Amino acid sequence: MNASHEEHDLSSRVAHALPRRRGHYWGGQWHEAGGARLQTHNPSTGELLAELPTAGAAEVDAAVAAAAQAFPGWARTPPLQRARALREAATRIRAHAQELALLDAADCGNPVKAMLFDAEIAATQLEYFAGLVLEIKGETIPTGNGSLNYTLRQPLGVVGRIFPFNHPFMFAAGKIAAPLAAGNTVLVKPPEQAPLSTLRLMELLADLFPPGVLNCVVGDRGTGAAIAAHPQVAAVGLIGSVGAGKAVLRAAADTLKRPLLELGGKNAMVVFPDADFERAVDGAVRGMNFTWCGQSCGSTSRLFLHASVHDRFVQALVDRIGQAHVPGIATDLRTTMGALIDRTQYQRTLGYIESARTEGAALACGGRHPADPALRNGWFIEPTVFTDVRPDMRVAREEIFGPVLSVLRWDDAESMFEAVNGTELGLTASLWTTDLLTAHRAAARVQAGYVWINDCSSHFIGAPFGGWKQSGLGREESKDELFEFTQLKNVNVSMLG
Repeated sequence: MNASHEEHDLSSRVAHALPRRRGHYWGGQWHEAGGARLQTHNPSTGELLAELPTAGAAEVDAAVAAAAQAFPGWARTPPLQRARALREAATRIRAHAQELALLDAADCGNPVKAMLFDAEIAATQLEYFAGLVLEIKGETIPTGNGSLNYTLRQPLGVVGRIFPFNHPFMFAAGKIAAPLAAGNTVLVKPPEQAPLSTLRLMELLADLFPPGVLNCVVGDRGTGAAIAAHPQVAAVGLIGSVGAGKAVLRAAADTLKRPLLELGGKNAMVVFPDADFERAVDGAVRGMNFTWCGQSCGSTSRLFLHASVHDRFVQALVDRIGQAHVPGIATDLRTTMGALIDRTQYQRTLGYIESARTEGAALACGGRHPADPALRNGWFIEPTVFTDVRPDMRVAREEIFGPVLSVLRWDDAESMFEAVNGTELGLTASLWTTDLLTAHRAAARVQAGYVWINDCSSHFIGAPFGGWKQSGLGREESKDELFEFTQLKNVNVSMLG
């Protein structure tokens, strides 16, 4: 570090950003009870940040009971009053955006600069759903039998929201918005690897909602399973792996609670021969989300390059990755690529890299821990690109959730589409072409719930996001997410004398 250390490296301020309360929050009170202690570490340095209690069945029961008790009052709260509370939550988040970004950078390993955008996205989602509260309405139906027939949309009750470590604060704050706007009460469970920003959120909003409306329990998979199985929880929203989604569905089956699942992706980016070359190269770099070490369900980790541009594209891709993404300490403002979340994910990613080598893929760049001594204690892997990848290889079939991009060469469109659609996942896809007909035909053929044409990674508030096949159930980031947390009731009034 040089003289600009004070300006760039914010790690000395991490201690001041840490939440003061290190327990569970329900019924408007903090609770320290729990079983085994949960440790959370800084992925960039290995430093222990905090120890927290793990919620077991008793803590989940108590939190759900508090949420259930608060539900009738919150459901009766006038919609515009609920909206005011959500807008105030957005205001507080923006006021504390830098400390929240720093906290997430230290706790989940993503660069602090990128985490500032996460805070803004969360605030925007709160404002968006605040603006939709008067859209929770039904319709009249002309039955023609002398009756007045109409529908009502009403809240479900207690909603559980479980989310992963890659965008902890964005999910914690953004994913309470729709259920609260609809009149539900919420119990959140932050990721066990990175729970601290969620606890800070509870501190910031503690006096904003009536006791029991917003609740949080810290814990592991067992805690999440207890929420998903709880008979008083009416719906569970999960962002996570396919395995986690299946576990939630199994746990929710006995009570037939409403699931909202945004799961994994093994997403394809297809570059056609007529694509704008420079824009497509930039898109391939951006779409892989190297900033987050590829730890994003929407990462376009399968790059299908037409044979006519393949070699030139790969060279430009490797050059641009080297210029744009160099791993660094996440709390440093200069860092453009952070660390993997923990040793487990680090070893798992290295295992996929070795698997690709064994199966015959060619390493174009990366594939190892960075040589920088400052990074020796963190879970860093260089941005990695493999060429000569076949659709049957593990790196082309399984979600890695690490900074590994697989490049597949194609010259036959039918075979290409077969390979693109040949996985059990279907979250996103990115298509690059200057031909309008090619673009629309390709968008219709790819089996994915969210498709970009000449773009990637961008999300648009109000546009429904979600997956096909095993990439999830339901839609988020739109009016559809609001309706996921309501139930429809039909009322028929006889007008006959």
